[in-house]
Amino acid sequence: MFTVYGIPNCNTVKKARTWLDEKGIPYTFHDYKKKGISAEKITDWFKYYPWEKLVNKAGTTWKQLSDEEKTAVVDEKSATDLMIEKNSVIKRPLIEDASGKAVALGFSEKEYEETFL
Repeated sequence: MFTVYGIPNCNTVKKARTWLDEKGIPYTFHDYKKKGISAEKITDWFKYYPWEKLVNKAGTTWKQLSDEEKTAVVDEKSATDLMIEKNSVIKRPLIEDASGKAVALGFSEKEYEETFL
C-alpha cells in the first residue's frame, strides 16, 4: 500500500491518482490541507530528496512569497518551517511505499511505470 501526499485540487496530483487508479495500484491519500504535515515527516523525506526538490519553486505558492521569504529558505530547517507553514509549497505528489520510503515526487508516467509496475 502506498501513501500519496498532496492536495486534491492539484492537477499533477489528479494525474498521478488517475494513473494509479487505472493501473489498480492501491494507495491512501493524505490531504495536506486537512491533515497537515509534521516536521518529522518532512525531515524523513530529506533522506530521499534534497530540500531544493521538495520546495516547489515553480508553483503559485512560492511565487506569491515575498523576496524576503524566498531568500530566507536556505537549508533543511528553513525549508521545513516554510513547508509546515505553507504546505502547498511542497512539490506534489510525494508518494511513499508501505515502509515509509519516498519513492516518487511529482508525476512522470515513465518514472511511475518503472517504480510501480
